[in-house]
Amino acid sequence: MIRTQLPWQALQPDTSRYQSAFTQSVPDEGDILSSLQPRLMNALAYLACKPRSPVLIIRSQENSDYLSSIAQAYLSVDESAQEARGWNYRSQAAGQYTLTPAPPDTATFRQQPGVHYAEWIESAQLFGVVRGTHGHCTPEPGLLHEANGGALILSVRTLIAQPLMWLRLKKFISRGYFEWLSPDDKHPLPVSLPAIPLKVKLILCGDRDALADLGDEEPEFLEDALYTEFEGQWRINDDQDMALWCEGVREVALREGLPALSDDAWPLLIGEGCRYTGDQTLLPLCPRWISRQLTAAFTYGGEITAQSLQGAQEESLWRESYLPERMLEEIGEQQILIETSGEVIGQVNGLSVLDFPGHPRPWGEPSRITCVVHYGDGEVMDIERKAELGGNLHAKGMMIIQAYLIAELELEQQLPFSASMVFEQSYSEVDGDSASLAELCALISALSRQPISQSIAVTGSVDQFGNVQPVGGLNEKIEGFFAVCAQRELTGEQGVIIPQSNVRHLSLSQDVVDAVKAGQFHLWAIDRADDAVAILTGKEWRTEEETDDLLSLVQERIARATLPEPRPRSGLFRWLNWFNQN
Repeated sequence: MIRTQLPWQALQPDTSRYQSAFTQSVPDEGDILSSLQPRLMNALAYLACKPRSPVLIIRSQENSDYLSSIAQAYLSVDESAQEARGWNYRSQAAGQYTLTPAPPDTATFRQQPGVHYAEWIESAQLFGVVRGTHGHCTPEPGLLHEANGGALILSVRTLIAQPLMWLRLKKFISRGYFEWLSPDDKHPLPVSLPAIPLKVKLILCGDRDALADLGDEEPEFLEDALYTEFEGQWRINDDQDMALWCEGVREVALREGLPALSDDAWPLLIGEGCRYTGDQTLLPLCPRWISRQLTAAFTYGGEITAQSLQGAQEESLWRESYLPERMLEEIGEQQILIETSGEVIGQVNGLSVLDFPGHPRPWGEPSRITCVVHYGDGEVMDIERKAELGGNLHAKGMMIIQAYLIAELELEQQLPFSASMVFEQSYSEVDGDSASLAELCALISALSRQPISQSIAVTGSVDQFGNVQPVGGLNEKIEGFFAVCAQRELTGEQGVIIPQSNVRHLSLSQDVVDAVKAGQFHLWAIDRADDAVAILTGKEWRTEEETDDLLSLVQERIARATLPEPRPRSGLFRWLNWFNQN
């Protein structure tokens, strides 16, 4: 069994071993793209050289930061996309027009070098328009004409929202030429214009939901399309990995016109990046996130240093902390009852993450979980579920802890006790299994009649064998309980129990790290439910002697509850008993 009290060094990513990578330069931008986005670059190269279909689907965000990054990546692998050509329409007799090739500098329909992209586009902007009357017209090119000979990057949501535009674009790409069509069938074009030869690589970007919607609408069209992903995270294994990521950040800063980062800014940016990804070994590749961090620091201090990054983060957190502060005040004023000292039987501090619609970031808050036990048929009643406030995953967690406990007790018959479990003062739906470890501890406490320390909060899920499994929102949960404890004064006995497998996800605020370093707050990492119960109650779940452990206490209580009731004495025995007493 693993039961570890974590040192303060484990609470944030260790950046000290990467100091040399912060100043190490990577020579070629193409190497950076190939290293940071190998799947994307492979798909783009395949699209440029030997496409079976001129369509590439990329799972990515659909904003301009992503589209421009993809456009730059494509330019690095397709030199032919930079060849400029053009076409002109010439008026003939009887209102007829001919299409002739023309030098780019004199062409009306220029094929611009490079790659074109649009976050949102209307039909007229994409296909162009024909203006004029019978006998004379002026065709005006659209983005599709400019991208002719190169690549066009569009948002999937844009096409789904405009189905007619998508149908026409699909037709033009598939057939290899562009036809002038009237946007309104009731008003045909005043003249007939020859079709323009079209050779465009189409790159469609969207999230998984958008791509699923497109796949439902166009399964056959997408069968031959290439598929890849814009990877959002970068795994750090050594100095070279860190150097590549740092160079990628410098490229974003250069593109945004921002100054270079100072050496002391890197550890703070890495810490925030690991918190964003939720893993100490992963850093974000999202260009919008990187740009947002760097821009905020530059706006705050006029440069990008540790001080400006820290100041920008604290200022942003303060602006966005209205709701978390109100919740903390409610706890401080005893409107929400949370205990951070003393001991209570059948009560434990669970941890939850609140994510309000419209609020920019989630935050953690402790929840008081209680359990009462009484004689019954062995049912562990989930009050949240009974009240239709518990989700399916929460109900699954309740059934798992019940199965684990029955297996541990090795009962030959049904448990003679029933229990009821509830999140106190919870008025919205509770879902997820991250509180199942806390609920199991409350149930064992109630059955064994052993109090639980209220100075400690618990998060983690369990399986039917008692193994503790990782959960999400770990940093927010720990900081939420720490804020409540700090508001009431830290005692040196408070802390949080977390799964051992979650240690790699820690990237806590400096206040928590300083408190752990000073011995005023603690974190325990465990891999078995037995360990959590032992830390909370001060008694082991199972010992070799089997005399004073929690399992023996529960079994003893069950044995007393299942003893047969004494039969009432008959009249003769009552008379003899009275005679003997007198």
